[in-house]
Amino acid sequence: MTPQKSRTELDLSSQTLVLDNGAYHIKAGFSSDHPTYKECRTFPNCIARTRDKEILVGSELAQCNDYGDIDFRRPVEKGYIVDWEGERAIWSRELEKGEIKCNPKETNLILTEAPNGPQALQTHSDQMIFEEFEFASAYRCIAPTLNAYNDTRSLFGDPQAPSLEALPAEVLLLVDTGYSHTTVTPLFHGRPAHNAIRRLNIAGKQISNLLSELISLRHFNVRDEPYIVDEIKEDACFVSTDFTHDIEACWSGNSNRKDLDRSVVVDYVLPDYTNTYRGFVRPHDSSRAAELRRLGLSTLDQPKEDFFPLGNERFGPPELLFNPSDVGLSCEGVPGMIMQSLSTLPEALRPGLLANIMVVGGCSLLPGFVERLDMEVRKRVNSDFVVRVRRAEDPVRSTWLGGARLASNRSLLRQHVVTKQQYEENGAPWTARQFAGKRGR
Repeated sequence: MTPQKSRTELDLSSQTLVLDNGAYHIKAGFSSDHPTYKECRTFPNCIARTRDKEILVGSELAQCNDYGDIDFRRPVEKGYIVDWEGERAIWSRELEKGEIKCNPKETNLILTEAPNGPQALQTHSDQMIFEEFEFASAYRCIAPTLNAYNDTRSLFGDPQAPSLEALPAEVLLLVDTGYSHTTVTPLFHGRPAHNAIRRLNIAGKQISNLLSELISLRHFNVRDEPYIVDEIKEDACFVSTDFTHDIEACWSGNSNRKDLDRSVVVDYVLPDYTNTYRGFVRPHDSSRAAELRRLGLSTLDQPKEDFFPLGNERFGPPELLFNPSDVGLSCEGVPGMIMQSLSTLPEALRPGLLANIMVVGGCSLLPGFVERLDMEVRKRVNSDFVVRVRRAEDPVRSTWLGGARLASNRSLLRQHVVTKQQYEENGAPWTARQFAGKRGR
């Protein structure tokens, strides 16, 4: 029997594909010696069917000009790949025809997944990586860990380390709030404290669902328009830092008052997919002419518009991230999850984590999110602690860049990957232990 090579002797392919397999978007690209965001490609992780029955896979969705009545099939549920038939179709399309075209047999793969995934799903992922696509080698890891390889010192304004190698941050508390869930992960030298990881099943999808319900009850029925609702969320929603004030500002009894806070109440104009292909926000107009125009009864030269006012719909749904009890969930919000996570760790580690809270994920782009999280955490800790909450430079692609920086350090990459030959010789259980960090022969 041929003796196994040590990790420092592994023969790796020269090309490494980093694939951050998010529930809403896939972020993918090849690592380089000095990776940047320019090398990352972002495309939808879905298969869509238009009203004309056209099937669009992954990046083909960019060809669509009419997102009305569009149906989506998403392979990822609650952060985990549960539909490998659909995911395989998306990967195959992108690897064969997309901008990340490559030969898997000559490529190393870094693949992300959600923390604490079921073992059966992890085993299935390894089978797809090594048996279906036949990648030369792979490293399957939870997404938060890769963020430790980014330049966190610059993010928090700390002095730069003398070494230029892509080494992980010593201590980092990573808050990842994306499409299907939110997680809090303490990291020490890039390794997660698994017992301290906390998960909240509220993120972008649940916010969009509540926003869809509110708009459908009060204005237009948009329950079957998930793409448009996501655009409304991105364009109009924000996290309130003074909930009571914002509620009073958009109270319906204020609609005719001159002191109406127009920074809270706005109008949203829906796209018609003839002249406009994306909706937009504009200042609220409560005049009679605007109401007639909305109903199509205006005698003015201005055409009929499909628009509606947005008041507490803008900040009510994002409040779920901080108060899940608003929809009947008996669990803590993101600030409470942070405190729960810290409570499982030795007290000596807590100051360092509180001073290095990094936020990534699409929901972190909501205006006011970082400010509100900082304010809520400060309320819960002793005033002697330093609390620093920072959003990554690009919170959507931050995980990808961390993976690319890890891959740029070949000696570091060798410590993590499993080759196809090792997978075939040792089997799935051994491979799962390697990916879990339990090294050994």
